[in-house]
Amino acid sequence: MLPGSIQITGETLSGAEVKDICDSLKENTVRLLSVRGCQFTDRDFGRVCRGVAESHSLAQLNLNLGVVSSITRTKQLADALKTNRSIQTLFLHGSPLLDEGLVVLNTALSTHPSLVSLDLGDCMLGDEAVRLICGMLPPDGAKSGLRELTLSANPAITTKGWARLAVAVAHSSQLRVLNLDYNPLGDQIAGMLAVAVASSRTLEVLDLEGTGLTNQSAQIFLDMVENYPTSLRVLVLSENDISPELQQQISDLLSEGEEEEDKEAEARADAPLACEKIAWIPHSNSSGRHVVLLTSGLGDSLLAETEM
Repeated sequence: MLPGSIQITGETLSGAEVKDICDSLKENTVRLLSVRGCQFTDRDFGRVCRGVAESHSLAQLNLNLGVVSSITRTKQLADALKTNRSIQTLFLHGSPLLDEGLVVLNTALSTHPSLVSLDLGDCMLGDEAVRLICGMLPPDGAKSGLRELTLSANPAITTKGWARLAVAVAHSSQLRVLNLDYNPLGDQIAGMLAVAVASSRTLEVLDLEGTGLTNQSAQIFLDMVENYPTSLRVLVLSENDISPELQQQISDLLSEGEEEEDKEAEARADAPLACEKIAWIPHSNSSGRHVVLLTSGLGDSLLAETEM
């Protein structure tokens, strides 16, 4: 277990254990809280939410696998997020939120000053939820927005919803990682996403694993990376009806682009600087402790210190 973290999976938590979690949150020493798949009463969930609201140190909150199981809990979480100012990454994968739940959470999520990574995979979302999520991908860099978004396995989203998302991605000023795996997208929606990727100045990772694509989609992506400048570095196309040869061609072209960028970066580093510049590096925190980054194999992830 990482220092400053509480990670519990699939356990039934007693009132005493919940009290210990809340006490730790109040001490402001916990950066990561993961209770994925855990069972506890609504009263105890409310206690945890109040602890989250009061914490100034919590950077990552993992409530995956059905912890947020009712609209009552969704409202409790929304209230906590409205007060909390420190959470950067929120996992709600596998929560039966529905569009109604996103409506409840929307204000808290879209106005949170620190949130940059959000996992809403397998949350039974539809087009109304996507409309709200697009508001978290602002085109204006002066406004905070998501850098990493997961919408895996939300089959109720229609072509209309995906088209709206594609437009938002094309104009987003900050989104770096987009995971859409295991949605029934098909070639038509993939074509919209290819246009969005070509337009985006920031998107580096796109996961389309198991989304019903064929060689038609792959050819569009191949033409894009071959003929147009793009920020994309990783495109996941496995578990689709796409030939291995096309997948390899795309991967090779993206790798070549990344190597060229690395060489340019090295050249800039070797060049004399007129003044010293300080850049924000998200791989460490203010305490000086190195943050352990875990990814799904799709590139650098923002503060992904715990299992999905």
